[in-house]
Amino acid sequence: MVKEVSVLKSKTDELAELDKKHFIHPTSAPKKGAQDGPDIIFSDGQGIFANNLEGEAYIDGMSMLWNVNIGHGQKELAEAANEQMLKIAYSSAFKGFSNVPAIKLAEKLASIAPGDLNSVFYTSGGSESNDTAFKLSRFYWSLKGKHEKKKIIAMRDGYHGVTQAAQSATGIPTTHEFAGASVEGFYHATPHLTNCELGDKNDPNYEQSIRYLIEKEGADTIAAVIIEPVQGAGGVNIPPEGYLQAVRKLCDEFNILFIADEVICGFGRTGKMFGVENWEVVPDLMCIAKGITSGYSQLGGVMISDTVREAIVNYEGVMAHGFTYSGHPTACAVALKNIEIIERDGIVENAKAMEKEMQKGLAYLEEKHDIIRNSRSIGLLAAFELYNPATGEHFDPSLQAATKVVDECFNRKLILRAIGDFRVAIAPPLVINKQEINDMIHIIDESITAFKKTI
Repeated sequence: MVKEVSVLKSKTDELAELDKKHFIHPTSAPKKGAQDGPDIIFSDGQGIFANNLEGEAYIDGMSMLWNVNIGHGQKELAEAANEQMLKIAYSSAFKGFSNVPAIKLAEKLASIAPGDLNSVFYTSGGSESNDTAFKLSRFYWSLKGKHEKKKIIAMRDGYHGVTQAAQSATGIPTTHEFAGASVEGFYHATPHLTNCELGDKNDPNYEQSIRYLIEKEGADTIAAVIIEPVQGAGGVNIPPEGYLQAVRKLCDEFNILFIADEVICGFGRTGKMFGVENWEVVPDLMCIAKGITSGYSQLGGVMISDTVREAIVNYEGVMAHGFTYSGHPTACAVALKNIEIIERDGIVENAKAMEKEMQKGLAYLEEKHDIIRNSRSIGLLAAFELYNPATGEHFDPSLQAATKVVDECFNRKLILRAIGDFRVAIAPPLVINKQEINDMIHIIDESITAFKKTI
């Protein structure tokens, strides 16, 4: 047994050295990676657990990147991919070519999407989906003869990806510091100003609102407003009641398309199949990715309303937009099986039921630890904030409180995510049960206790 552990450790060290030399990691510190190597090398997983090469099990409290919705080690998804690969692994969707899984998935998506979102344009992931939605919204208005409607209004603290347009829409300042990659035509409003969006010009925040930007820039220049039903990477910010309805009404009032970025919220994460369903809102375009395959294959898409589709399908020219992997047969086959499992096994219902257990656990942490406040969750999308009890304010950024708490959790084999300096996000696979949530809360409890001893 000792020899086996030694061999595994040697293998880990060997791979870590190769990683340091050859692998530049996304959204990581390059210098630290080159010097120290990876924090963990995953080998396998099952359910909510992901294992390192030494066989140590970590609770995946973030579904990796908010996307492993039905958990690790789902054999049926591997079998679906294998079956499709043995038929035809890849085929192009350009020039009218099609394939069976892409067609069947399009039909399935139309059947589960809200309202009249009855067609899909496939992409490879979330950034591509949002970029596509921006292009389609501008293309739509051009087809309608409104060529000046090109501007996009996004939200501060919103996250939409890292391609140039998606990054420009993202309202998190640090993302704009990388390579200066911003393009023109994107504007940012403060989210969740319900009264302002309903027309209250006496509200002190009115000039930060979507409505103000529309009036300032002119509705005839605005193509679309994009909103995450629940902001994910910006802080797990849940909108107040009536907000999304107010934005939908505002877009209708000014003849502007409403884009819902469901990349994180979709496929059960919020306790509904799609986040907008919590507020009974139907967007004109709905961006999807992540949970569509539970991360088992790279796939995204934009669901399109009948009104927008009607304009597009009557265009006689070639629509000069598409990706090599649009409608990828294997990815679509995996997505079909993933959705089948979500429906068959009551995954969305479980996410809603476990929301209550998560809220109980977070309430316990708030009651026990005076540094935890503003905990919130919807479905299995949750967060809490860290405060200095002596001042009543968030901890000074220099302390890196959230990162330290997350590190303490990692040392106890729980993976969470620090969002900025004082928020910690939680988003476990939707197959989690009550006992496993309690185990997570116990580890967070221990980690907070350890962190408090250092301040």
